[in-house]
Amino acid sequence: MISSSDFRTGITIEIDNSVWQIVDFQHVKPGKGAAFVRTKMKNVKTGAVVERTFNPGEKLPKAHIDNRQMQYLYESDGMFVFMDNETFEQSELTADQLGDAQKFLKENMNINLMFFHGTIIGVELPNSVDLEVVECDPGVRGDTATGATKMAKLETGYSVRVPLFINQGDVLRIDTRSGDYIERARD
Repeated sequence: MISSSDFRTGITIEIDNSVWQIVDFQHVKPGKGAAFVRTKMKNVKTGAVVERTFNPGEKLPKAHIDNRQMQYLYESDGMFVFMDNETFEQSELTADQLGDAQKFLKENMNINLMFFHGTIIGVELPNSVDLEVVECDPGVRGDTATGATKMAKLETGYSVRVPLFINQGDVLRIDTRSGDYIERARD
């Protein structure tokens, strides 16, 4: 059990047989009335974000999530296959279970899968990944001062806005949280 007074960003709790992760919290002490804890929580399974208030000191069951590092092997007929790095067991996830994470998956990439009571409830990607540009318009020399961008298609099939100086074959660092271009990756 965890007290609502001990909430921290990233803590997982169990409410109504669902696992929720604290995204943001705030201890509020109004001029009149009792204090309370305002939270923004994300459902780990569905990705839905809700705001909820709790009384200070309210006890909630803490969700024990196992993180296992697994290697992404391949995709076949809409199923994404992962292998446990320790036991070599394979697990399959659907595109719905992966959500936006499938845009950034490369074969042989290691990621963390989150398990709750033996069931996979989500994936945890690194904050950034390096992906190669497979298709984009050629770069325009000298046209970098305007901040203009163009679309580039990456090796995973994901399209992202990039500066005009990016060319086909460049390796880019992409933020997996927002899906935005960060920089050209260094070799």
